[in-house]
Amino acid sequence: MERSTTSEEIHATADTLTFELFFETERRRLFRALYVMTGSAHEAEELAQDAFLKVWERWDRVGAMEDPVGYLYRAAMNLARSRYRRIVRSARVPFSAEQSLEPYGAADTHDAVVRAVARLTPRQRQAVVLVELLDRSTEEAADLMHVSSSAVRSLTSEARKAMRAGMESNDE
Repeated sequence: MERSTTSEEIHATADTLTFELFFETERRRLFRALYVMTGSAHEAEELAQDAFLKVWERWDRVGAMEDPVGYLYRAAMNLARSRYRRIVRSARVPFSAEQSLEPYGAADTHDAVVRAVARLTPRQRQAVVLVELLDRSTEEAADLMHVSSSAVRSLTSEARKAMRAGMESNDE
């Protein structure tokens, strides 16, 4: 069975890192993070492709960076933020994810989580994905989001409260 390369190994072999290895190592994690943020597999796939294209176009510089993974996620977050703004501007109404009801136990829980995440602001979603899903420190998340560490802590705290409230309202 072939073992996948970890992000830590990417940093250890940065001087011999190829874009292909980088892509294979990060594509699933990036897709999952974007899926949680957007709630759409299609949207997540498009954003991931666009982010990897930006990295590939600048690979000579990005591949030599201390943290090429951070650059990838910053590019993806910026693309997601830009796309969200475009949608809001064109619709002139607040964006909300479509909510569906699933009739069975695990599906109900999944649906409740999806709904709770959909209620978060884009910044709260970014903070939660970076800190909770991708295990980035608040300082790393702050750097990727272009905000202070205290803002990241505040956003994640607000997001957790909003998700708990959303999950509790679904139980009723």
